[in-house]
Amino acid sequence: MLTNPPLLLSIVIPVYNEEKTLEEIITRVHRSCGDFSEVIIVDDGSKDSSLEIMRKLARPQDTVLTKENGGKGSAVRMGYAQAKGKYVIVQDADLEYDPEEIPELVKFAEENGHRAVYGSRRLKKQKQFTHILTFLGGTALTYIFNILYFKKLSDQPTCYKMVRNDVLKTLPLKENDFRYDPEITALLARKKIHIAESPISYHPRSYKEGKKICWKDWFKWVWVFVKLRFISID
Repeated sequence: MLTNPPLLLSIVIPVYNEEKTLEEIITRVHRSCGDFSEVIIVDDGSKDSSLEIMRKLARPQDTVLTKENGGKGSAVRMGYAQAKGKYVIVQDADLEYDPEEIPELVKFAEENGHRAVYGSRRLKKQKQFTHILTFLGGTALTYIFNILYFKKLSDQPTCYKMVRNDVLKTLPLKENDFRYDPEITALLARKKIHIAESPISYHPRSYKEGKKICWKDWFKWVWVFVKLRFISID
């Protein structure tokens, strides 16, 4: 009797008002990762046509979820809860990251037995920013994390954080907004999970083009690093 092979990858796409780029990014994800992945698209209370686009493009093996607006972290955690793949990665709904590079991250993890792989923008010579302050802020966050947790990451704020699902399920993720991003890195460090890095491409977009993170989030991220460095996570 034939059985389906184990699912290798779950790709979680959190969406909030991304109708301009959503169709392209879903199409590219399907084209580059369709043979070995499921896609979990989570609408975080969009007010445009994003949900309609998601439902139109979803394949039978994909999942479309919708919820009231509660922040990117809440959407990602909802997607994580549905993930069935061996590895789980987040794909932003904009065009800053190339889903065509995800298969290389999976291959890197499989060949080396890594339980967590981050795609690093800093390991590749390319345009790193649209706004210099955004670049400096991200660099500072990486340094702060490395100092607090005695690590040597080159790009902590990267979107491409691929984690093995069995490890992901042990992380007590709680943050609802952009703070889920530093939270997952800090929790991996606290659980002594090695984070490997592999170079990826990056196409930074401006705030005019829809970038949502702002300077206030920087201070929230630092607080997450400090808090999770010292509190009990059991």
